[in-house]
Amino acid sequence: MSLLALYHLVGATTLLLLAALLLLGLSLQLGWRRSAARWPHHLLYFLVTAGTLIAAGLAGLVGKPWWPAALLVLLLLGMSRTRPGRPAHWRLALVVGAGWVGAALYGW
Repeated sequence: MSLLALYHLVGATTLLLLAALLLLGLSLQLGWRRSAARWPHHLLYFLVTAGTLIAAGLAGLVGKPWWPAALLVLLLLGMSRTRPGRPAHWRLALVVGAGWVGAALYGW
């Protein structure tokens, strides 16, 4: 598998994981299965952050713009500064989601 194909695979997988993370976060926000969904939410957050960091590295290796993914890593790491369930948390999550879509369109 070429590095470019791996870059696309990591990006697509991370986008899908981010969609799952946002949907799970929405379900937590709405109060559905709050106790059962906390650890999967944290696992998905870790996988999305790691996937974004890997995508930034692969983008640099294949000559694509790496800085959008690096900025998204910083935003993702900033999630811990916001309290879950508060408006700042879900607003930052939406910014990360929109940023990922924009970064994918820009760097694909």
